[in-house]
Amino acid sequence: MADKAAAGRIVVGVDGSEPSIKALRWAVRQAGLTGDSLEAVISWEYPAAGWAGMVAAIPSDFDPQKLAAQVLDESLEQTLGAEAAAAVARTVLIGNPAQALLDRSQGASLLVVGHRGYSGFKATLLGSVGLHLAQHAPCPVVVVREEAA
Repeated sequence: MADKAAAGRIVVGVDGSEPSIKALRWAVRQAGLTGDSLEAVISWEYPAAGWAGMVAAIPSDFDPQKLAAQVLDESLEQTLGAEAAAAVARTVLIGNPAQALLDRSQGASLLVVGHRGYSGFKATLLGSVGLHLAQHAPCPVVVVREEAA
């Protein structure tokens, strides 16, 4: 196992989707091997203004920051168990998911994402966030894919 003093930080994008849960599991195993700390990141953003007329009125008590934090907490606890989940740093950000992960990956030893999340086309081989991160991240990126049949 790596020396804790030399250990880094692994950032993993978690949005509650099955690919992001697989990425979380992979990141946890990698952190166990390297001694790196683990930071789980979720981001949210309001829909584009052009869609506002097509969306039903948002309830006054709607709190997207709180909802995103809840998705992150539940994903960690259901995947890792309460004790292991407590050791994971959690970051909830407003903004584009790709940009949020790029920002948090500054100084990280590794960035881990699933091959696609809840946005985009289900049939794509690599989601837009994963593709953007693979091209622009300041650290190595692991895109966790589905297991081969």
